[in-house]
Amino acid sequence: MKILVINCGSSSLRFQLIDMEKHDVLSKGICDRIGLEGSFMKCQHANQGEVTVNQDISNHTSAVQLVIRCITDPENMIIKSLDEISAVGHRVVHGGEFFHDSVLIDQKVLDAIEQCSRLAPLHNPSNIIGIKACRELLPSAPMVAVFDTAFHQTMPDYAYIYPVPYELYGKYKIRKYGFHGISHRYIAAKTSEVMQIPLEQLKIISCHLGGGASICAINKGKSVDTSMGFTPLEGLMMGTRSGTIDPAIIPYLMENEELGIKEINNILNKKSGILGVSGISSDFRDIQKAAYQGSERAKLTIETFCYRIKKFIGEYMAVLDGADAIVFTAGIGEHDWRVRQKSLENLDCVGIIVDEELNRNAVDKTLEHKEIEITHRDSRTRVFVIHTNEELMIAQDTYKVVRENPVQTKG
Repeated sequence: MKILVINCGSSSLRFQLIDMEKHDVLSKGICDRIGLEGSFMKCQHANQGEVTVNQDISNHTSAVQLVIRCITDPENMIIKSLDEISAVGHRVVHGGEFFHDSVLIDQKVLDAIEQCSRLAPLHNPSNIIGIKACRELLPSAPMVAVFDTAFHQTMPDYAYIYPVPYELYGKYKIRKYGFHGISHRYIAAKTSEVMQIPLEQLKIISCHLGGGASICAINKGKSVDTSMGFTPLEGLMMGTRSGTIDPAIIPYLMENEELGIKEINNILNKKSGILGVSGISSDFRDIQKAAYQGSERAKLTIETFCYRIKKFIGEYMAVLDGADAIVFTAGIGEHDWRVRQKSLENLDCVGIIVDEELNRNAVDKTLEHKEIEITHRDSRTRVFVIHTNEELMIAQDTYKVVRENPVQTKG
């Protein structure tokens, strides 16, 4: 069974085509900087080198079309026909309280995902575009939704409830949901494997740092708290999202700037965070370059980003009563040693010490998707850099769902 995984982020689309029987990745890649200047696709097929295609990718529909052309190109010899694809697994960011597990996508499911779009305006619309584009191109292949919110259903009520009138939870389901659950679930399992300690015996702080960013406290393999909340807007500052701010800022701006709720929502989701503070870009690579060239606002952006990471790590050290491991993952977490160093500096008081040389040298190794430990010998808490693989988790869930629904399974 060949499964195509489509993972639409706010400005990226990762994909993998996986032969689940042979456990082979036939093709994988990323369409990056979607909707931004300098967009491109990197693609690597089995037993072949990586190819970069520099091309304008204006939206996620264009990205899906580019992926399909790539895996069906006769010169690549990956698949001869789209009929070889047995199912498509889609990452969906927000499932609200509708979904606790991965499900086959039908119109009812799609409608529910669309209802959740107002809670994840940067992600669910992109996820829906990916689903609809694949449905059009692969009309007979079953589609499976794998939700980022599902992993966090184990949070205790005192962690997910907000201190607003309880009736609002009953009426509108206003509570913390958490996101990046697919990634955090993978990281927890991989950390257990690397440390050679059963997951049920570990306390892990997983730091998923990319265009979207979140930190998760994991105890015995279960999420007990996470930085994102009712929507993916809460928590760390991100590419274009503000993260946690004083809620009184919202009515203050509405009154003094004469803004409507749609304008406020647009500011907090699309004009804030790394882009808002720096005034340069939402891409952290651009910020590091600008800081190196002397931009004070770029330097401030980096300081602010790392400071907030440090605060959440300290908070979750308290929640977990110490941690066995801290793991950095995703684009920034895996590849930016400066962010790791600055986020963990001066935390030896809680037993966290990074080896600066190991941390700097981890960059080249993480590009090869190796698991790297960057812990100083005096550190009580071990620190790792681990490549996340949301696509593998999505493929495994998709395989399980379609195997349990053989009538609707193709191939």
